[in-house]
Amino acid sequence: MERQEFRAATSLAAVFSVRLLGLFMIYPVFAAYAQGLSGSTPYLVGEALGIYGLSQGLLQIPFGLLSDRFGRKPLIIVGLILFAIGSAVAALSTSIGGVILGRVLQGSGAVGSVILALVADLTSEENRTKAMATVGITIGGSFMVALVTGPILATFIGVQGIFWLMVGLALVGIAITEFIVPTPLQVRVHRDAEAVPALIGSVLWNGELLRLDIGIFALHAMLTASFLVVPGLLRGTLAIANHNDWMIYLPVLLISIAVMVPAIIVAEKYRRMKGVFVCAVVALLVSQVMLYFGAHNLYALLAALTIFFSGFNVMEASLPSLITKVAPPDAKGTAMGLYSSLQFLGIFVGGVVGGWANQTGGAAAVFALTAVLALLWLLAAVTMKQPSYLTTRLIPIRNGAGAEPESLAAKLRQVPGVAVAVVIAEENLAYLKVDSRSFDAAMAASLAGSS
Repeated sequence: MERQEFRAATSLAAVFSVRLLGLFMIYPVFAAYAQGLSGSTPYLVGEALGIYGLSQGLLQIPFGLLSDRFGRKPLIIVGLILFAIGSAVAALSTSIGGVILGRVLQGSGAVGSVILALVADLTSEENRTKAMATVGITIGGSFMVALVTGPILATFIGVQGIFWLMVGLALVGIAITEFIVPTPLQVRVHRDAEAVPALIGSVLWNGELLRLDIGIFALHAMLTASFLVVPGLLRGTLAIANHNDWMIYLPVLLISIAVMVPAIIVAEKYRRMKGVFVCAVVALLVSQVMLYFGAHNLYALLAALTIFFSGFNVMEASLPSLITKVAPPDAKGTAMGLYSSLQFLGIFVGGVVGGWANQTGGAAAVFALTAVLALLWLLAAVTMKQPSYLTTRLIPIRNGAGAEPESLAAKLRQVPGVAVAVVIAEENLAYLKVDSRSFDAAMAASLAGSS
């Protein structure tokens, strides 16, 4: 990437990470804390943990569309202010209802789609994939760091202190946005990075994309529901002190990373994506069955957590890749927007339904619920088609080459390695799905007049 593009990608990744760090730090410590709030019940604890996903999921795409009109940086700042206000409300609340309100406000600052759109504004078509990958790596890294640091910080500053820390992190994000993130020369719609309302219907009716959306929904529903009971099981089964469960999460996550890396290499390099995908869903199902039958056994609990997070990390890495492979080239941003919304709605449903299951039948009922989710996901996964291993490429159109869009698209489809070509004349862009092993980039650029 160019220096300015690298600055844009890393600074926006930092904005993404300071927000996610706070949200994820709460996961391993929230259930025990919330039990001491006035009016608390297991159901309401689940609702408080997951409800930020509802406002986040519903507002993700609208925030992106508003940023097209009012600017990216102002919308990011507004979202971070809402996140800070929600964090302060949660920190000051002594009742479960107050914390629920705070979590709703936290989620209402749904700036994820705006950040990705700003990345697109600030990078060239040739380097946009690298910039998006930088942000994506940050998301995964934030989750793993937060899972370990959350319990450690709770030992020193308490869960209320973590909520106040979120306020501070939001202010850091605002400062980065205002003073470090470059201001784009122009704001425009990027079909590869943000949702286009006219394409939402066609994306929703795409069966292969729907399978992947079901997957991310189930994955995060399982994760959120599990964190309602797993921390308590760790303290009861392993007899570890409150907030010392990071000692378990750290080695479990390290092992899961060691499993994930070769799995993704096999999936991508050797084109075994469906096999790796299905195996990961099976691993998730097995982990939930083990937790249902052996949660109070030391070895079964540790093994189940290791298997779960191994499958979880493989999915977190492979699902976005599959979305880009399956989505039409000019609807990639729309597909990713809906995918992200389903992820957050999964968090909400996992918290609410998991809280109800915990109140009704305890940990066993929660793991029965998550096992059923994993089984339904497995049934959807085994029927998926083998992915095409195509990647999206954007080719700028210059010198009047796009005067006849359909004619140019037909010529681009004849280029070696090109499977799909869509030309959008008003954007002066050709959206291609290509096999990177055989794609003749020079020939495509020549046809588009950009060589």
